[in-house]
Amino acid sequence: MSKWRLEGPPALASFETGLRQAQPLLRTNGLSLGDQILTDLSVEARGLTKTFGGFRAVDHVDLEVPAGSIYGVLGPNGAGKTTSLRMMLGIIDPDAGQSRLLGGHRPQSVRHRIGYLPEERGLYPGMKAREAIAFMGALRGLDWREGRRRAATFMTELGLERVIDEKIRKMSKGMAQMVQLIGSIVHAPDLIILDEPFSGLDPVNQERLEMLVRRERDRGATILFSTHVMAHAERLCDRIAIIARSQRRFEGSVDQARALLPMQVRYTPREGSDAAVAALLPAGAERRGEAWHFAIEDSDVEPLLAHVTASGLGVTGLSISRPALHDAFVHIVRQVDAGFTADAAGDALEEASA
Repeated sequence: MSKWRLEGPPALASFETGLRQAQPLLRTNGLSLGDQILTDLSVEARGLTKTFGGFRAVDHVDLEVPAGSIYGVLGPNGAGKTTSLRMMLGIIDPDAGQSRLLGGHRPQSVRHRIGYLPEERGLYPGMKAREAIAFMGALRGLDWREGRRRAATFMTELGLERVIDEKIRKMSKGMAQMVQLIGSIVHAPDLIILDEPFSGLDPVNQERLEMLVRRERDRGATILFSTHVMAHAERLCDRIAIIARSQRRFEGSVDQARALLPMQVRYTPREGSDAAVAALLPAGAERRGEAWHFAIEDSDVEPLLAHVTASGLGVTGLSISRPALHDAFVHIVRQVDAGFTADAAGDALEEASA
């Protein structure tokens, strides 16, 4: 049997003001999404960099978001996700780098084709939900009456019809957030950018939001959202980027991120002493209750099954699974943090010896 290898484990106003005109650009990339070949990019960002004072919030970040996909920008708090999105949208200017949206050299030329939910939520508290949604649509060129009609349709389909004509000030924070989200997409944009959209929502509204994201993707829109909650990204995203300490550290599919870690095995023998089972399994296997836990590489799955079968210890339970996106995310971020700490320690030592 081959040797197992174990591893340790209101912003709305700024958006409207910041967006204006540009020339068309056609870009092809040929990324694959399931059975569909995606040749267009809805977002292309190159070398985005931003420094505030002496702190570099974003450091040469590149992103390519295929048209018609759901794309997640993941990262810990303070990693640079929001600043990156704002530079892509033209809300703030980068110190270096550039972004292109929907074929335009600059975001300003395509603002009417973009739906944006900022991290800072804000609606007029005296407005009713229907009017607030219609108002946000009107800012992007949607007819007022059509906006009111679509508002009622969206809210009914999401099970929010009881608050269609309720004033924003009387709503819970989560309900008002759903209203603002609907307002961000009521004009049927081609590109939807959501900054931490799940923050502050209860599980029911989180499920409604996931349903809405999928529906907009099925309509043909591209959805780009930031989050530090891995469960949403794992269920929704076709591709992800992980930003940590101001730089992009990973880009690819969810499955590619999960494949960075070895398979996790849970084995419960039918009989045999601890010593006999430990001798059968790779070094580092741990017993927790009745089951033994350890990690193996993909290539060792079949040898493991053959080895266990031939051992005579039997099998009461056996599961082999890929680690979740949460585990891959933590693994990547911890590696970055460890490298950062080592670099800082080296710099301190060099200064002390100078």
